[in-house]
Amino acid sequence: MAASGNEMGWRRQWLWVFGGAILGMVIAVLFAGVLKLERNLFLVPYSLLITAYLYGYVRYSGLDLKEMFSRYWGRGLLGGAVVGLFVVQSVLRQPSSPTPQGMDLLLNLLWPGVIYGAIDGFLLSVLPVYAVLEASSALGWTSTWPKRIGANTLALVVSLMVVAIYHLGYPEFQNKQVLLPVFGVGLMSLAYIVTKNPIAPVLSHVAMHIAAVIHGLNSVVQLPPHY
Repeated sequence: MAASGNEMGWRRQWLWVFGGAILGMVIAVLFAGVLKLERNLFLVPYSLLITAYLYGYVRYSGLDLKEMFSRYWGRGLLGGAVVGLFVVQSVLRQPSSPTPQGMDLLLNLLWPGVIYGAIDGFLLSVLPVYAVLEASSALGWTSTWPKRIGANTLALVVSLMVVAIYHLGYPEFQNKQVLLPVFGVGLMSLAYIVTKNPIAPVLSHVAMHIAAVIHGLNSVVQLPPHY
């Protein structure tokens, strides 16, 4: 018997979720683990490949990004500010390293700060949560409040799995250290689930990366890879 449209839809959503996680891990293994590219060089293939993947998902799913970011935008800003404050504090509790100066600072604020942070926020929190909820809706798992709670819980768990798979690609996270990004990014995914706006995870992730650039570009764990 041929699969229905809904069945094909939820299966493809899951493929997009774990395809993104595996792609991120492979990029980290190859360009950080094997080639050991300096961070700003590493971000060239990472940004190009992950952005292309995210663009493919947006096209596949028919996402209206303008509507997605504008709906409940106030909640998104509030959630991003609250979680951002928490993760920035986690950055500041770590050992510091010299802050770049002048144009080097501007480059790092833009590149590993804003761009890296925004891409990570979308890959690790927005895509898995949104896709799992879309798959759950296709399966009829969001028709009642208990089912919606279950679907949102599943979305959070899947996001945590994606975070772990992706970070295991970096040599520095191939041990219990992987629990640190799982917890931190998990809070960002939870903020997305609660606020229903992707500003929350993206803003908090960018804030964390910017704080890392200023406080400890070469010392804090939130800006892999380190060698």
